[in-house]
Amino acid sequence: MAEIRLEGVSKRFGAVDAVQGLDLDARDGEFIVLLGPTGAGKTTTLRLVAGLEKPDVGRVYIGGRDVTETTPAPRDVSFVFQQYSLYPHLSVYDNLAFPLRAPARKLPEREIEARVREIAGLLHIEDKLGNRATQLSGGQMQRVAIGRALVRKPTVYLMDEPLSSLDAKLRAELRVELKRIQRELGATILYVTHDQTEAMTMATRIGVLDRGRLVQVGSPRDIYEDPMNIYVATRLGSPTINLVPRSVFAEMAAPTATVTIGVRTEHVRIRRNPSGAGRVKRVEHLGDQNHLHVTVLGTDVVVLTDPEERLAVGDTVSLELTAPLFFGADGARVRH
Repeated sequence: MAEIRLEGVSKRFGAVDAVQGLDLDARDGEFIVLLGPTGAGKTTTLRLVAGLEKPDVGRVYIGGRDVTETTPAPRDVSFVFQQYSLYPHLSVYDNLAFPLRAPARKLPEREIEARVREIAGLLHIEDKLGNRATQLSGGQMQRVAIGRALVRKPTVYLMDEPLSSLDAKLRAELRVELKRIQRELGATILYVTHDQTEAMTMATRIGVLDRGRLVQVGSPRDIYEDPMNIYVATRLGSPTINLVPRSVFAEMAAPTATVTIGVRTEHVRIRRNPSGAGRVKRVEHLGDQNHLHVTVLGTDVVVLTDPEERLAVGDTVSLELTAPLFFGADGARVRH
């Protein structure tokens, strides 16, 4: 495996700045997830690393080698696309073997068979090798698409939202499988998604993108607990972080420049209080936990509680924030 380094990379399409001054260092064996909404520059970044696009400015390094001017094939990367892109007339075995039979890296059939069966075992599809691709379920097809990338043993793996077209159960299953495989192979993976759950559960580090700019890079816990601005704070957390005007909790100590207070649902203590400023508007029962929607001075706040909490719609309550985050007028963090 090898590291990926982008230095001051920018890419423009017409009037659109798809990537702007991007600096990123993905270390050998890391699982880096680029997180952001549609239009944030995630796929363009992958294409720049793969050599499918050339940066207008900046340099791209793979394994310490400057590949900015190098065509895709010599970069030795594998790309997993959002859609399966399998050959429907071929069996699973032949789909997996296809990259190994290419003229540029053709291997002996004995080596091909060993490698295909090894990857099929990793992906738990060894019993499907004789099936046509059209005979597979969506989850199995996506496993084959991922396997076709893994079978080559490239320098780095690039993955463009490969799980987004699957249902929730299959996404959860393949998240676990991908992370397991990455650990077993010691692979360097650059993975893009708009799904915060994928980012939190799989990433070694997360890079948050906003309109082509890399806003913050850190471990999932760092991004969640210590966001540098409101945009980053809202990328992770379900329900999303509560953002309320400073005036709602006027009695609480806060930095002078604070305009907005952010607080996660689990960082709000709630208690019944006849003289409290809050009123329970809605209760969501989720089995192992409840989400209480509380109105405080005209502002909605969502609170995470135990299912044993006996609060009901209409109850008057008071709220205490245990780990608030403070933001200024420009949305940036204000620290003590």
